[in-house]
Amino acid sequence: MHTRRSSLLARAVRLASLAAFALPASVSAGGFSLNEQSASAMGVANAGSAANPENASTVLFNPAGMSQLSGTNISFGAAVLDIDAEANPESISVTRQNPAVPVQPATAGGDIADPAVLPNFYLTHEVSDSVDVGFGIHAPYGLAADYEEGFAGRFFADKTELTAIAFTPSISVNNGNGLSMGAGINLIYAEGRLSRYQDLSAVAGPAALALDEPYADIEGDDIGATFRVGFLYELSPMTQVGLSAQTGTELDLKGDATISNFPVLTSPGQTTTLTEKVRVPLAIPESATLGLRHRFNEEFTLLAGATYAKWGRFEELDIISRRSNPGEVSSVSGYPYISHVTEKWNNTWQFNLGGIWQATPEWALKAGYAWDESPVNEQYVTARIPSQDRHWLTLGTQWKDVRSGWTVDAAVGTLLFSGDARVDDREYSHDNPTQPATPARYQATYDLSAWSAALQVSKAF
Repeated sequence: MHTRRSSLLARAVRLASLAAFALPASVSAGGFSLNEQSASAMGVANAGSAANPENASTVLFNPAGMSQLSGTNISFGAAVLDIDAEANPESISVTRQNPAVPVQPATAGGDIADPAVLPNFYLTHEVSDSVDVGFGIHAPYGLAADYEEGFAGRFFADKTELTAIAFTPSISVNNGNGLSMGAGINLIYAEGRLSRYQDLSAVAGPAALALDEPYADIEGDDIGATFRVGFLYELSPMTQVGLSAQTGTELDLKGDATISNFPVLTSPGQTTTLTEKVRVPLAIPESATLGLRHRFNEEFTLLAGATYAKWGRFEELDIISRRSNPGEVSSVSGYPYISHVTEKWNNTWQFNLGGIWQATPEWALKAGYAWDESPVNEQYVTARIPSQDRHWLTLGTQWKDVRSGWTVDAAVGTLLFSGDARVDDREYSHDNPTQPATPARYQATYDLSAWSAALQVSKAF
């Protein structure tokens, strides 16, 4: 009897592992991109960022803009991003792999996101009248979520972490007649973690309520690169237009998959930990940004922009064994695909509009608005971090000492979401990515809100 029960528990772990890991959309920007890269740009909601090289942060937004900076320039600062995402307890509906077994305990999971700090540093240098070089360090992608103990959807999500840092060497040239061209490389280091509890109800039945729940956890990292090119053209002394485009890439996060509290088949009542080397392909999208800057006079400047991102290349998230034959984890979860999550994201647009009022020679006031589409397919919204289209409203101020070359930017922003995020999380398999593999289901409506603040110091030498 004990041997048969242990075998059934192993089968349950195998079924549960099919959807052990998922990568969510960030609610701060399109996909898991981050908007908060520069306080000076954030003050106008990144409007016209490809056409408004105020300081060295143009290394990121459009390397061609370095041609309009004289001498040596540095910019450094940080942003704080705080996202509130919490399931409405009355909206939660959970079905286990065995629908007859309830989820106990079953809490809403609390606020799943803690505040995050996003630092940045940029440097440009004028080599000659026609050539400039630059360098940047910034956080282009990231997210974090952590549900409280007893979360009703813990068989779908627990911890989610993605941290990325990019190093961006760049160069620009200009023809002396208003046209500049630039190019840069984003060398990206990324690391991630995804975890969730495993559901034993499919074969253990009501006895699953008295058993320890196995815990699936994966950690991995990788280094990749994307390439950026940019153009900047002065249509007139008051108007200029910029275009910046970035290639996509696919990171291959390599690390370890672990299932703890796994039942020992030969020793009923005992558990062990299974580990295996795995990799997680992660698609980074291509994108293109168009920017416009028009100065009505010395006091008022209008900025506008649009960004298109090909998030549609992110169709699935697979956890793949790196072994040449089944290992400890893949022997109970499937080989070589340990887990599969259907994503089928959509391509997105972001539209930006902003303005600058130069109130005095030292002080400027800024305001901006952006509409940002979510790439997450509404049929496959997971509990990792629910996503929804959003409106970004920002205010900023800038103080500049012309004699010393020091400039300080400060900005605040808030995100307003287009309704509540509706999660409908299911388990899918690699062989059949559009039909649920088990009866398991988690449904809930999430209340979303977010704010951010940034500070940046710049210096022209």
